[in-house]
Amino acid sequence: MPRPRSLTPDRLAAAALAVVDRDGLAALSMRTTAKELGMSPMGLYRYVADRDELERLVVDRILGDVDTTPPPGDAPWRERVEAMACRLRDAVARHPEAVPLALAHRHRAAGGLRWSETVLAILTGAGLDGPRRVVALRALHAYVSGAIQLEHRGPLSGPGTEAIAALPGDRFPLLTATARDAGGVAPDEEFLGGLRMLLRGLGD
Repeated sequence: MPRPRSLTPDRLAAAALAVVDRDGLAALSMRTTAKELGMSPMGLYRYVADRDELERLVVDRILGDVDTTPPPGDAPWRERVEAMACRLRDAVARHPEAVPLALAHRHRAAGGLRWSETVLAILTGAGLDGPRRVVALRALHAYVSGAIQLEHRGPLSGPGTEAIAALPGDRFPLLTATARDAGGVAPDEEFLGGLRMLLRGLGD
């Protein structure tokens, strides 16, 4: 196969991400990425060492799309953190199959580091420091990543909710009632509702 022209890190990342988006994370490899680029696997080794480096390029591309500009400082701190969480969700949710990669490599991705720095500045300004600030940042990361995976792999409007709603009501009265209510909760309502509960708790 001919060697592609202008094979930049961004083009490599785009090809690897296309494989993940289309075929799932398990399909990502040097071979499948090389095929996406129209080149031989051996040729790809001239640019990246292994799958781990491909994963890092993918995460750099995803988190590089996150707007890390601090929200206006005159807004309440919870609203500013909410805005940052929504920006992260919007960028990562465009590629739900890559969520595990974002978790594994976010400490190396410049966009993820800038996002955390901005959020930490907001939390610090709100009076959170030391262990409380650690827990707050981890809780936000856990909530956003978990919410994205639930939304795409187990949505409230999906068959799992229907199955729970059909359970015997005499054995699971609260669970079945909650599942019936869940059908009317939109994804944004679910995400923002849970996020605001979390943020209220962080301020206590």
